[in-house]
Amino acid sequence: MSDINIKDLYEWCKIPASDLENHPGKKVPFRMVKDSETMGELMARDFVEEIKAANKEGRTFRVIVPCGPKSWYEPFGRIVNEEKVSLKNMIVFHMDECLDWEGKLLAKNDPYNFRTIMEREFYGRIPGELEVLEENRFFPQPDLIEVIKAKIAEAPLDLTLGGWGQDGHIAYNQTRRHPFSKITVEQLRNSELRVQDNNLDTIITLGQRSFGAAYQFVPPMSITLGVKECLSAKKVRLFSDTGTWKQTALRVALFSEESVEYPLTLLQNHPDAMITATYETARHPISENPQWEFNGVNYEG
Repeated sequence: MSDINIKDLYEWCKIPASDLENHPGKKVPFRMVKDSETMGELMARDFVEEIKAANKEGRTFRVIVPCGPKSWYEPFGRIVNEEKVSLKNMIVFHMDECLDWEGKLLAKNDPYNFRTIMEREFYGRIPGELEVLEENRFFPQPDLIEVIKAKIAEAPLDLTLGGWGQDGHIAYNQTRRHPFSKITVEQLRNSELRVQDNNLDTIITLGQRSFGAAYQFVPPMSITLGVKECLSAKKVRLFSDTGTWKQTALRVALFSEESVEYPLTLLQNHPDAMITATYETARHPISENPQWEFNGVNYEG
């Protein structure tokens, strides 16, 4: 059962997209951009400037990176190459990975093998003289949980980049829907790197998005950095350009109190967090249809 009051949800969803950036009630800083291309350029530029600052100071740069959104790969590679930005002093922790029903890594060519995507789209664009060292690339997998946790614990993280899911999940920290195992906000906040089953709504959503609603091909399990690790970075920057399936989670993140149903709401207590979304992701059909009634109720009335 939802812990979000439906009348509150209606109020958040009816706010026009144009009012979100400067809305006095928002709990997390928010930027809206016009389209995916603009967002990808901004995401890449923000990332590169953080790396350049660390290089100038002669310090190691420790970052959590996502597999998606994907619009930042090309501009990131282009900027790094054009400006000759060295990634030699960067340590990269990858957010998550999909697993099969036995909790095993997917085939290399599975479309949901995040490592394959990142090796091609992220690392593959950078020449050897600038690239991240092999020993500084940490991909989550079940047999390396303690190794990765120990490496993250060695020093503070500088930056977490990411997106969010239809339920506001950060990395693969989905809403916990198990009927016999509820968690509190504090348990969610302190969650760590782990293997888990994927929620049914996540599977159905990804099937709709990727496979023409063939949910049968969506990986049923995943391994993910926890909320604790993701929010431990000095800066957190989350981005989305995927439109309709992220719209409600964005509204909840901006206006709700912390909620285990929408993990993204935990950003509001981070000292330096920012959410960026395209107009298509920031708009909401309820804001554009005030005449709608739900189950005979008009919440405008």
